[in-house]
This record gives sequence, structure tokens and C-alpha cells, in this order.
Amino acid sequence: MNPAMTRAEREEASAFGHAETPPTATVGYGPHPDQVVDLFLPESRAVPDLQAGSEPRAGSDPRAVPGSWAAPGSRAGGGAPPAGAAARVIADAAPPAPGAAPPVPLVVLFHGGAWRAPYDRRHLSPLAAYLAGYGLAVASVEYRRGPRADGPAASAAGPGQPRAGRWPETFDDIAAALDALPALVRGLAAGPSGPAAGRVRWADVDADRPVLVGHSAGGHAVLWAAARHRLPVGSRWRLPAPPALRGVVGLAAIADFGTARALGVCSHAVDQLLAPHHPPATPGPGPAEHAALLAHRLACTDPSALVPSGVPTTLVHGGADIDVPPAVAEAFVAAAARAGQRVRLVRVEGVGHFPPIDPATTTARTVLAEITRLS
Repeated sequence: MNPAMTRAEREEASAFGHAETPPTATVGYGPHPDQVVDLFLPESRAVPDLQAGSEPRAGSDPRAVPGSWAAPGSRAGGGAPPAGAAARVIADAAPPAPGAAPPVPLVVLFHGGAWRAPYDRRHLSPLAAYLAGYGLAVASVEYRRGPRADGPAASAAGPGQPRAGRWPETFDDIAAALDALPALVRGLAAGPSGPAAGRVRWADVDADRPVLVGHSAGGHAVLWAAARHRLPVGSRWRLPAPPALRGVVGLAAIADFGTARALGVCSHAVDQLLAPHHPPATPGPGPAEHAALLAHRLACTDPSALVPSGVPTTLVHGGADIDVPPAVAEAFVAAAARAGQRVRLVRVEGVGHFPPIDPATTTARTVLAEITRLS
């Protein structure tokens, strides 16, 4: 890498520098091209027991651990646990039937990119493969984001910049994907059998109680999805009861809209996501109507306004994150505490926005440890 690059630039280049890893299967949950999920099936059930002392403490320097990561099965990585990491079998909360193997937990990934179209699920495929290499089934969700700047809709971010998000389609897709996933996995399980006996099969996957994991805007998605039962009555996305989840892990999550808006996070992406859009030739809402509409949308979408969710929740955040500053995570933790919900905050000092999704870093091992805590 160029030595003149800043730390944040080096981290971003590393995270986006991995080759895309093809999924085991891709399934659709709707008719739009972006309404698809990439599924990664593990080859075995063994995962590293990172809670047994092999994981660096939060706040330790990730550069202290040498080596690099490669996709499971490649010569560099091979899918083997890191040196010094023991292996264990993930067990379901309920004891399996005598002689039966425990189900394989499902991790549902939502990518970030400030709800903007140029960023899609493909940049998370190395992380998905990394998690699958340690015995977790992974579903990486695509969803509709804001149109590109050269599209028919005007950009609210300025010339040459894509707008963030689509209202209400972005939220429609988050909800629809999660509602559809159990049946989609069962459909794969009912299809042709896997190639080799002894390997993990779709029928082995516990799709009914996933762990939700999201980065940046995807971190917002999973926090919001875990709290859909807290939405106002009449909301199109409301669930009648808490979703059946093992837990939620937000990575550099845009977790508190008030703080994110005040800091102008991701070039004011939250305001663009929630702002009313109208054809360029037609007048928009007046100031009072705009303010009322924005207040309504914040009440339906801000994770800090929807606590307590009752779902075990962890945030992993880089202490040097300049894209989504740690204050955003801290504001969500404070709001949850006021509402009576305890949220686990793992602050990794000395790293920024992208190491949590970069399998070449030890921050990714921290993420894996927090996922397995909930699995």
C-alpha cells in the first residue's frame, strides 16, 4: 500500500481489497433485482473458541497479530482456525435429540454503504466466507438503496453523488428479506441433497433463530429489524411480537439517528434516507409538513426510539472511526439504558470504520467471538 495513505485509507483499501467469494446459493425474496440473498454453507461445524483466551482484549492493537486471511479452502487460509484458537461445537439452546447433531446457527448479514447504490453485498462476501469457514451458515442480504446520480431521480447529496436510500423500499426489503428467509432455507433443504455425506446440509441450518449482523447502514438495519415489534401500531413493518432472534451484532452501526444527523454522518445520509422525494417539476412539502413527516419517519426508523427491543444486542465499534464516530454507538447504548435494556458495547481502540468487516484483521476475530457468544 502507498505509505502516504492515512490509516483510514489503508483500512478501507484492505477491506475492499479481497477477492469476491462466490456463495453456495443465491435466492430471491422478491421480484426486484436487488431483492436477493447470497447463502454460504459451512463445510463443518467446528468454530474457534475465542472466549477461551485466544481473542485479543478489546482495545488491543490489531496489528500485533501477524498473518493474513484467505477464503476457506485456499492455500493461504484453508479455513483453519487461527493459531492458538481451540475448536468447539456450537450447541443450540435446546438439547438436541439423542444421536442428532445440533443445528447450525444462521448469521444474517446486512452490508453498509450509507444506503447508496454503488455499495452492494459483494464487498461482504469475504467476511461471509470467513464466518462460514468457522461453522456458521451465512445469509448476505441485498436490498434497494438510493439511485445512482445518473439515474432519473435527482440527487440530494449534490452533483456527482448518489442519494442515500429509497423510501419506503429500503425498509420494505429489510423486513421482507428477514420474513422470507426461514422458508427460503427450508426450500433449499427440500431440494437435491448435498454432494457428500457428512457435510453440513441446508436441513442442518437453524433458520428460525438467526443472529443478525450488520455493518454501518447495515448495522442500523439489524437494530431496526430487531425492534419491529416496537413500531407504532399501523406501521407496515410492525410485527405483533418480538422476532425470534438469537441476538444482534452491530458493526460500526448507524445506531442513533439523532447523533448521526448532528454529526452529518456519511455526508448527511440519514437526512437523505428519510427526506420526502418528489419529481423535480412538482413542489415539495412546506416547512411544517416536512418537519411533521420527518418526525414521523424518525419515530419509525431510529433504533434509539425503538428500545427496549428485548433482543440481546452487541455493538462493536472502532475507537478511531471517523465515518461513524463512536459517539453514535454511545448514544444508542445510553438510550437503551434509559429504556431498561442493557447493550454490550465492544470498543476496539486504534481502528476505524472498516476493520470489523475485514477478515485480514484481528478485529474480525472480535466480531466472530461476539457472534459465537450469541450462537
